[in-house]
Amino acid sequence: MTTPTLNAPALFDLSGRVAFVTGAGSGIGQRIAMGLAQCGADVALLDRRTDDGLAQTADFIAALGRKSLQIAADVTSESALADAVAQTQKDLGPLQLAVNAAGIANANACEDMEEDQYQTLMDINMKGIWLTCRAQGRAMIAHGLGGSIVNIASMSGVIVNRGLMQAHYNASKAGVIHMSKSLAMEWVDRGIRVNTISPGYTATPMNTRPEMVHQTKEFESQTPMQRMANVDEMVGPAVFLLSDAASYCTGVDLLVDGGFCCW
Repeated sequence: MTTPTLNAPALFDLSGRVAFVTGAGSGIGQRIAMGLAQCGADVALLDRRTDDGLAQTADFIAALGRKSLQIAADVTSESALADAVAQTQKDLGPLQLAVNAAGIANANACEDMEEDQYQTLMDINMKGIWLTCRAQGRAMIAHGLGGSIVNIASMSGVIVNRGLMQAHYNASKAGVIHMSKSLAMEWVDRGIRVNTISPGYTATPMNTRPEMVHQTKEFESQTPMQRMANVDEMVGPAVFLLSDAASYCTGVDLLVDGGFCCW
């Protein structure tokens, strides 16, 4: 038997690394930011929210003895993102990890949808990912230490959801998946890995509002596991793809959907 040369648990250790998470004030982005700190990373937290979501994330991280940086900014602003990455590296150190979870969702029939509704979603979900990855990639290329970027897409970028009229949203998430694969190939010789996570129906605040109860039941019945995901269940996939455990994974779209896309 060959003696293992690697300490398997250490592969998932993020100690000494600096992460940057967008959408860190709520939902999937918030829980992943917390999870990265639990694995040892210091984390820059970016969100455009005006409530106390970022502060709650920062308080959780501080209680772990890790450092964080709160940044109120919009992912559609090139200058704001450049400033945010620069401030992250000044305050926390060289950026090596990133999770881009900022995004919006809404639905409307194509024939009834106003152009503004389409464009606003595309600006945040597609342009925002491109601008954020570009700012993060530039920093990683400049310091020469490599890095890992995970973009949050959706199973809606792979399938068409039953009963939901959201062609613009589905297209945006399909675009995130393919953009990430393309960036993975552009930066493969720079030591930068780029992957995506495509969640299925997930119990975020947006999906658990009282008025959503009937639709939530439909989401659960359509999923082979017969339930929605918990935001905690996105942490493991994110840590895996960011960590040395996934050192040979780039351009991957990891479906975390309770088996939905098997049907």
